Amino acid sequence: MEIKKLFGDYLDYLEIEKNRSPKTIENYARYLNRFLAWSKKSSPETITADLVRNYRLYLNRISPPLKKITQAYHLIALRNFLKYLAKRDVKTLTSDKIELGPTGDRHIDFLENEEVERLLAAASGASPKGFRDKAILELLFSTGLRVSELCSLNRESVNLKRGEFAVKGKGDKIRVVFLSEPAKNALTAYLDKRKDIDEALFVRNIKIQAFAPSSVRGDTSSKNQDLRLTPRSIQRLVKYYAARAGIVKNIHPHTLRHSFATDLLRNGADIRSVQAMLGHANITTTQIYTHVTDTQLKEVHQAFHARRRKK
Repeated sequence: MEIKKLFGDYLDYLEIEKNRSPKTIENYARYLNRFLAWSKKSSPETITADLVRNYRLYLNRISPPLKKITQAYHLIALRNFLKYLAKRDVKTLTSDKIELGPTGDRHIDFLENEEVERLLAAASGASPKGFRDKAILELLFSTGLRVSELCSLNRESVNLKRGEFAVKGKGDKIRVVFLSEPAKNALTAYLDKRKDIDEALFVRNIKIQAFAPSSVRGDTSSKNQDLRLTPRSIQRLVKYYAARAGIVKNIHPHTLRHSFATDLLRNGADIRSVQAMLGHANITTTQIYTHVTDTQLKEVHQAFHARRRKK
């Protein structure tokens, strides 16, 4: 069977049997397409250890250069594709022949407390857009939501009275997230200004569509997806208010997720609870945040090291 046909079958397998998200399937398709375009192989039997070794060299020397973690993602996609072929009894290189090298520690960008406050204060409720943007920023920091999770929220999803709601994350896993008082206040103020009946929690073109009477807007039931804010819109929004707050770091929505996790750990939360609130399937994913709390270790060292020698 030709490798391109097997590749298409594999993407269907990821969607139907493995229930992977569209974004994950898109990434796997991109990584594997690069391998197929480079190797020019039409048959899985022609994938050999030497071929993979040369592919690794290609990834490492490509221009512009790829990060080590990105190179690893390419190899993970190829390895999982080989596992799928083995499951279908297709003769090819065994997946255990592909070993992943060290990728180094992942760098985490987060905001200090003072920077968070400046960012949140940069959005005011003086206008309909200001009410919306304030609610978005407060919600991101209060819950640690991924930007895709935020964009998919509907108004009926959020229970302001209880200050908590369920969200569907990666792999369709459901978790509960919690609202701080500032987040509840910002969302309440924003929703009180909404005059439309659109189901999306956050919508675009807010001056014309979201706050205008429904008789002016007309029937938009078939255009709900057009009104919903996109992840790209949220990215631009966060960068705008970061610049307005005078923050020179490269800020994006995930920075607020990192800041949420860091804030919890620095204030004494246990890592298992943080894992649950972030929706991480594996604790090792959450552990990337622990090194940013190392500033507290100096205080521990000063308080407890060589105490007898100070007497």
